[in-house]
Amino acid sequence: MDTEPHPPPTRRCDGVSRRDFLHLGALAPLGLSLAGALRLRAQSAPNTARAQACILIWLDGGPSHLDTFDLKPDAPSEVRSPFKDIATSIPGLRICEHLPRTAPLMRHVALIRSVTHELGNHDTGTRFLLTGHRPTPALDYPSLGSVVARLRTSDSPMPPYIAIPNDAVGGDSNAARSGYLPGAYSAFSIGKDPSKVQDLHPPPGITFERNEHRRLMLAKMDRFSREVEEGPATRNRDAFYEQAYRLIGSAEAKNAFALGQESGAVRERYGSSRIGSGCLLARRLVEAGSRFVTVVDSGWDTHQQIARELPDSRFPGSGKLPSLDRAYSALIDDLRQRGLLDSTLVVLMGEFGRTPKLNALGGRDHWPRAGFACLAGGGVQGGRVIGATNPFGEFPVDRPVTPPDLAFTLLQLLGIDPSRELTTPDGRPMKLLSEGSFIHEVA
Repeated sequence: MDTEPHPPPTRRCDGVSRRDFLHLGALAPLGLSLAGALRLRAQSAPNTARAQACILIWLDGGPSHLDTFDLKPDAPSEVRSPFKDIATSIPGLRICEHLPRTAPLMRHVALIRSVTHELGNHDTGTRFLLTGHRPTPALDYPSLGSVVARLRTSDSPMPPYIAIPNDAVGGDSNAARSGYLPGAYSAFSIGKDPSKVQDLHPPPGITFERNEHRRLMLAKMDRFSREVEEGPATRNRDAFYEQAYRLIGSAEAKNAFALGQESGAVRERYGSSRIGSGCLLARRLVEAGSRFVTVVDSGWDTHQQIARELPDSRFPGSGKLPSLDRAYSALIDDLRQRGLLDSTLVVLMGEFGRTPKLNALGGRDHWPRAGFACLAGGGVQGGRVIGATNPFGEFPVDRPVTPPDLAFTLLQLLGIDPSRELTTPDGRPMKLLSEGSFIHEVA
């Protein structure tokens, strides 16, 4: 048995490096490039929103439904999880023994056990889940976070769409980017370490007095450029640069990113893992006014040794499940105690589930036909189990839920009409979603 810590895997099974997947932007010197991230947010969502913000916990690599939330204890040994099942606060619902903190909080969660689609590649599956559209080379669709950034406005100086961290998944899938929307609506990156967020201060030697002089000069240049050419790219530019400036100079924004302000007891509650720090930071960010925060936890591509990789089999903190259990349960309970759960939608999911049969290496391979998603807060009625798979966990036998259904539901809970049209760069009107329907059982 290993006794020394191992670094988290940096590549998925498809060889894709875990970097830049979310196209997570960084502020340029003086922070003024953030103006692009605040540009063109002119229209607000309807006032029917049940949720004011969303925290998406993304389990990158494809979490096994059969070893987490849909165990099959009566299945044959080649299907059955090596883990035992435990009772939860929902009568009759049992989940993995390595989720003991989550089990009593399931009364706040709507568990969907019948997520299904046909795309078993990491990049295409991720794109399908995070955009609600089947991937096509004809058009890059915007991520749900980018759509929210585009359509939900706020007076807060906080970036509307933030991703934690910036090295989650690699490749060219663009799944969490802005798609056909301007690049300004991609996520703002907090960097590799949630406790040391980058680009919130001017570079050494640059003061706000000096920056103010440069900002006034820039304003004069903008006014001159408008006399030459007036168009969508230049209108309201001053307002967006002003918002960027407010972020860099905002004590409120800096405080939101400062995990060190949390007590030792709170940080211990979330755990010292990256997902623990990420979930704690996500709570602080939505509390400060961000609209959509993605917390990415890599390492769920479990093609081998599930019995060793998922629990704390090597040393405390080595397993994926205990870290997730601690962070997820702390986030739900913390939001509830602070009175934020009703206004914050919390989503837990990955790109697909895993094969019903364990392979020769004691792992499970890609299986998009069955998976899970957990929804809590933001108008969701907890204590519900939606859908079911067959006795081997191969496919849904009740209430199949597709990625467009999930996207449709998330947008509607956030007060955004999924049938609303936006415009592509070539002037073509495009509905936010071309298919999908609301999962009525969650509300």
